[in-house]
Amino acid sequence: MRRFAGSDSFQGLTRLLHRAYAEHAEAGRIFFASYQSVEDTASRSSRGECWLAFQGTTLVGSVTVTAPYAVPGGYPAPASAGSFWQLAVDPAYRGTGLGQRLLALAEERIADLGGTEVVIDTSAEAVELVEWYRRRGYRPVGTWRWDVTNYESVVLQKDLAGAEKSR
Repeated sequence: MRRFAGSDSFQGLTRLLHRAYAEHAEAGRIFFASYQSVEDTASRSSRGECWLAFQGTTLVGSVTVTAPYAVPGGYPAPASAGSFWQLAVDPAYRGTGLGQRLLALAEERIADLGGTEVVIDTSAEAVELVEWYRRRGYRPVGTWRWDVTNYESVVLQKDLAGAEKSR
């Protein structure tokens, strides 16, 4: 895994995001990453540290992290929290632990950037995904509706300081 570099392709990253989120779109949950443009990918990636995972020369995963996370007014998160988005694993690499490694990287980078908490959101209808995060220490703290999706999001938070103490 490494940071996005100038020689990397936003087109390739966009294609990965579309593949990774296609299953949600097929289930009727229109995550922004399932249809965003190359320009959207570049913009979202530039708002934090974009990390890429490769198998050889093939892009197979990605996550973008930031701390602190500039939340919109009313979003149920502390001002000091970090966040990540566009956590994506190529469908051919699911079940390999790559998603867990990307999540661990995101949490580590947020802590390195001074964040003591992580806040994320995902479709409340994506029960399996919400449970995946819950098993990793995230707890629901509220809901939110983005104007670029067709669902209500559950907002999940994790205390990184508490997670460190329990290790």
